[in-house]
Amino acid sequence: MRELQLESVLTCPHCSHSSSELMPRNACTFFHACKECGAILSPRPGDCCVFCSYGSVSCPSMQEQRSCCSAPDRPEGSGVSA
Repeated sequence: MRELQLESVLTCPHCSHSSSELMPRNACTFFHACKECGAILSPRPGDCCVFCSYGSVSCPSMQEQRSCCSAPDRPEGSGVSA
């Protein structure tokens, strides 16, 4: 079994700023504020969290191949807001 990775590098799709972030093991991260431009990142449609959408490593739930937290209902195309 592969070791669970709890650190992921999030990359902002607006300004390309990257930051290393620690992922929670027991919760999904639905929103993240870019530390450079302030954009609020949210999961792209079909992804469960910002780490699965913009991270270098998928969230712990996806790494363990188990279902993740339910993503909140979002209108189509609302993956990122400024």
